[in-house]
Amino acid sequence: MTLAQFSRLDRRWVFLAMLLAVAVPMLARLRFPESPSSRIRDVFYAIEKLPAGSRVLIALDYDPASEGELGPMSAAFVRHCCEKRLKMYFITLWDRGPPIIAKQTQLIRREYPQFRYGEDYVDFGFRAGERGVIKNVMSNLRADISGDYLGTSLEELPLTKNLKSFAEMDLLICVGSGSPGPQEWIQYAAAQYDLPMLCGSPGVQAPQLYPYLPKPLVGILAAIKGAAEYEQQLLLGYPQLREREDAQEGLRRMGPQLVAHVLVVLLIAAGNFAFWAERRQRPRAAGTATSTGAEAGTA
Repeated sequence: MTLAQFSRLDRRWVFLAMLLAVAVPMLARLRFPESPSSRIRDVFYAIEKLPAGSRVLIALDYDPASEGELGPMSAAFVRHCCEKRLKMYFITLWDRGPPIIAKQTQLIRREYPQFRYGEDYVDFGFRAGERGVIKNVMSNLRADISGDYLGTSLEELPLTKNLKSFAEMDLLICVGSGSPGPQEWIQYAAAQYDLPMLCGSPGVQAPQLYPYLPKPLVGILAAIKGAAEYEQQLLLGYPQLREREDAQEGLRRMGPQLVAHVLVVLLIAAGNFAFWAERRQRPRAAGTATSTGAEAGTA
């Protein structure tokens, strides 16, 4: 293919190449090793240093539309808490959030059958009121919540029987994609009650949360890249997770992104090279044409 032909390449070939760059890694379930950054290691060790039995509040404030980006990091948080045998309290401020919590509690029942509902984890479900809920549960839990998502009284659950407020938590984790979400939990819970907090967010929202690092926000997972790095760190700390395909979902989803990004870089480089080479040829062609015309005129 000549430079001229390449510069006039039908864009449909580019679309086809991009389709293959995304589809092939997905079908082949390609995974590429990640190198966890210091920010990801901060997230890992914030959970790792907690003694068994510590209380962790997990707020999942997003809907199925964000599941592709936030689902893997939510699952990674839950697996890490289970491996450390921490007590987990699930809640969502989004009316479309209960299925998101259900997916994580199903993960616990499937992969950690020794965990018992009401003793090791509890689901408070959806609570209406946005930031008002946060204010209430941080000062007086029973002012806003009287039971779990099934209506079971707090007095009947070992995890909540003696719990007065969420200010008694040892760690707060929020995975969210909007408002209410991480920012509200930071402002009305973590900052006011000096509660260490981790969060996960889409890539577009992460810059709004960076100013809260390193306190009260201890660490943040941003986009699927952050989830993949966190999964890699978990595999290093807990090699038994290597046998679970679902524990590497973030790594798997990074495969198509990596191949597609490499293709884009190559296309940009090739396009710029073709443009540069074609411009270099034009003066020569023009000069040759001028010389030929001058010789013809002399003759």
